[in-house]
Amino acid sequence: MADRRVLVTGGCGFIGSCFVRMLLDRDPGAEVMNLDLLTYAGNPANVASVERSSRYTFARVDVREIASLKPWVEQCDVIVHFAAESHVDRSTSENAGSFVETNVGGTFAILEAMRRYQPEARFLQVGTDEVYGDVEAPQAPDEMALLRPSSPYSASKAAADHIALSFERTHGLDVLVSRCTNNYGPYQYPEKMIPLFITNALEGLPLPLYDGGTQIRDWLRVEDHCEAILLLLDSGASGEVYNVGANQEPEKTNAEVTQMILDCLGHSESVVEPRLGLRPGHDQRYAVSTEKIRALGWKPRRDFSEGIEETVRWYSDHRTWWMPLKSGEYRAFYDAQYGRAAEIDKV
Repeated sequence: MADRRVLVTGGCGFIGSCFVRMLLDRDPGAEVMNLDLLTYAGNPANVASVERSSRYTFARVDVREIASLKPWVEQCDVIVHFAAESHVDRSTSENAGSFVETNVGGTFAILEAMRRYQPEARFLQVGTDEVYGDVEAPQAPDEMALLRPSSPYSASKAAADHIALSFERTHGLDVLVSRCTNNYGPYQYPEKMIPLFITNALEGLPLPLYDGGTQIRDWLRVEDHCEAILLLLDSGASGEVYNVGANQEPEKTNAEVTQMILDCLGHSESVVEPRLGLRPGHDQRYAVSTEKIRALGWKPRRDFSEGIEETVRWYSDHRTWWMPLKSGEYRAFYDAQYGRAAEIDKV
């Protein structure tokens, strides 16, 4: 990679922080400017290993404010846009408006700042496969498929993708979009299924499994996702969309993933708490075709079974990272979502 200054938004979040750590490790000529507002899922501890690097700079910035973005955008060569509200359940509550403000308004603001102050930069919009909506087996939509988002979250991400691509078409900016399937791995905020179930099991709390765990997700280890992003920055074509996913064969239901976690911990199925029905905005199955990015030379390198074992081990060994997170705002959310916040006091 040539020497370059990379502006990362949301670089204290789960995927963004993995990308920051990986980029600084893989590219000795790269400088990283990390902009993060540090909302509930943004955690400086996620980038503690690089915070003393002379090639790393952090600033607490709201990506919705063009004026605040100006001094950072005007000195970068590349923008990787992770910053987003990203939880379906939160988007179906009274907080849905924040998803539009951040995911749509924030994407517009940083693109507009790029147009004004650094139009020669390259911009990667990090999207989600959830924009395709519920996908019937055995279908796997490619990048030209109709978008059918089911939740305010996925709808806001679909809108953000379209805004990003419109800046390429209207203003001739160098913009591309990635759409990835469900990520898992270290440093994931424990509201998402895999870290929620691992940490609940470690605390002796129930694992709330909806609709018998019949839902299907395509699980990609976060490092594989970040390697795909690195490749797209170098080899992706402007104006194009690229799906990123594991394409697991056979596919895994949520019930099967739950059992894998329990097996790793040596726990019985008795800790599973069945919940009836599907939560609002959640789809039955997600899947994508990844032929386009695989043609560039990318493929996932991490086996799912091994990846789950490593993830369970990481959360088991890093209680000091996640236990403080499961209090305060998290406790209020958990109580509203599952009605079990009081049980967090067990440990």
